[in-house]
Amino acid sequence: MISDATTEKSAAGLRSEDAALPTERRPCAPSGGAPEILRRVDEALVRMYGPKSLKPSREPVGELIHIILTQNTSDVNSDRTYAALRRTYDSWEDVAAASAPEIADVIRIGGLADIKAARIVDVLARLEADHGHIGLGALGGMDDDEAFAYLTSLPGVGPKTAACVLLFALGRPVFPVDTHVHRVANRVGLVDTKQPAATQAELAPVVPDDILYQLHMNMVEHGRRTCRALRPECERCGLGGDCAWHRARA
Repeated sequence: MISDATTEKSAAGLRSEDAALPTERRPCAPSGGAPEILRRVDEALVRMYGPKSLKPSREPVGELIHIILTQNTSDVNSDRTYAALRRTYDSWEDVAAASAPEIADVIRIGGLADIKAARIVDVLARLEADHGHIGLGALGGMDDDEAFAYLTSLPGVGPKTAACVLLFALGRPVFPVDTHVHRVANRVGLVDTKQPAATQAELAPVVPDDILYQLHMNMVEHGRRTCRALRPECERCGLGGDCAWHRARA
């Protein structure tokens, strides 16, 4: 069986937030690059949702495949789908030897099975072609930028997915941005962007390493529970005066 442990992470699929990075980038909002406001946001979110500590445990290929399986489904479904894949195949080489329709039958519960199965086949084939085996051990010899560039060169892997693999599997200080983080960051006024990939490009260089994982996790939770796309609950939000969107509507 493929051996790894479940780790706390965001629902990190290959949705629109993982599209290719736009060539034109807006400048960060005036307060966006300041570590002070990022730390204030972090402190407020910790008061709301508690502290978070990263303990990387899933190996990188497993993390990458799990992220693919999270596309357009819940954490519960993606975990169940990944567990089914692990039960069915003893190794990633066995997965790579299976056909896309066979893999799709195993992961059907997670939705979009045909698309995800084809992507898994393509990624595993590329890893084997690049390294002579299916693995991402080569990332250990790369710095963060090199590792990020390699991961985003894989079929269907965008900036958010690459950042999630580096952060969750390897503990690298790389800040992922999904739709929730993108929405919260824009409403607070950390950035002024149209796409999550652009938000990630602006925030990743300025989020302090010591709060990076915690801030990511709590921004995701904030976007799900409080700062929702529709009917955000501003009255229970702890960000207060640091939220430009709230101030504009007060």
